[in-house]
Amino acid sequence: MDTATNTGTHTTGTAETAGDRPTGGTLGGRSPLATGLWGRTEQQDFRSRVRGTLLGSAIGDALGAPVARLSLDGIRSAHGPAGLTEPAPADGRRGTVTSCTQLTLFTLDGLIRAHVRRDTGAWHPPTDVHRAYLRWAATQHDWGPDERREDDGWLARQEWLYARRSPDRACMTGFADTTRGTLDRPRNPTARDAAATTRSAPFGLLVGWEPALVLQLAVECAVQSHGHPTAYLSAAAVAVIVHGLTRGDTLDTAVQRTLGLLGSRTGHQPVTDALQRALTAATAAPSPEAVASLSPDEGRDADDTLAVAVYCALVAEDVPHGLRLAVNHGGDSSATGALCGALLGALHGETALPAAWLADLEGRATLLELADDFALEMTQGPTLHGPGVSAPAWLARYPRA
Repeated sequence: MDTATNTGTHTTGTAETAGDRPTGGTLGGRSPLATGLWGRTEQQDFRSRVRGTLLGSAIGDALGAPVARLSLDGIRSAHGPAGLTEPAPADGRRGTVTSCTQLTLFTLDGLIRAHVRRDTGAWHPPTDVHRAYLRWAATQHDWGPDERREDDGWLARQEWLYARRSPDRACMTGFADTTRGTLDRPRNPTARDAAATTRSAPFGLLVGWEPALVLQLAVECAVQSHGHPTAYLSAAAVAVIVHGLTRGDTLDTAVQRTLGLLGSRTGHQPVTDALQRALTAATAAPSPEAVASLSPDEGRDADDTLAVAVYCALVAEDVPHGLRLAVNHGGDSSATGALCGALLGALHGETALPAAWLADLEGRATLLELADDFALEMTQGPTLHGPGVSAPAWLARYPRA
């Protein structure tokens, strides 16, 4: 069933205040429910966590990119006995991101567009996110932005995004035409890799939604390219964990809540087992061997990738330590780095991220601008668009069409 059903000016299946203000939990140590409003402290904390999630994912992606196809022995042979400890060149420069980051940006763009369109009564987030993914697909075969496409908005006009950075085959085929995959008719039903998972952290930033609805939306958007339960439930798990962290939960609490929500879903066992393995492994001292045990046979399925990322975030002494653990193994280092970075960024906010790694990050200005636009839409949306309110510049950036 889709997350939302159009019913005139209202929808079913979503919280009435979804995206406007939190409906539960706490943010920045205070509950916005106490006043029914976003206070300044809450807005600042939320923006820091949004920035942290997006930038953390990107620096993890960029850190893992140079070693994403190497075994642990290969990584150590190339970078020394300690493995990769600092960003290294990929695609000609340090800090280069992959399709993980590209798709995460378009997920966020689609969510903003969904909230902007809500005023029209055409509120259906899976459709808006799918349209965003189609705009990403255009960046993979067009030479550059097409100014004739007036509904592209500003993100699709960023020239640096028009580059193929190891896009996943299931994403390329899933978004090769305008047909939207659904739970009843998913695209690529055998695809188990982590590409849908790595783009799904932004769903967790919908702090005004209940966790079950966040899970459902992440599933409905994951099946647009990845129809295997292991893939789409791993994507949902990341979204729900980020949702808990953004609302102030500890990582352990967020994982436990996610386990409870996943337990009723058909096909959940590989994903819940992966989370349990991560929790169990985190009770011992962190080591590359522990990471390897979570990704047997250099596993690249979404559940193995999820286990590594959650484990590394649980045992991380700080963000660099967690990311170094997350990329030094024989699995999909770019994906595990991106997921671990998103979790740590949501947990600690942007100020915990290593400045030197951010300085080299490709597309940092775009990442920051989009993160701030998302935070602005979630906290100030009614002042930007709605009945009797119009900010033309905002609607040019995020068209309703």
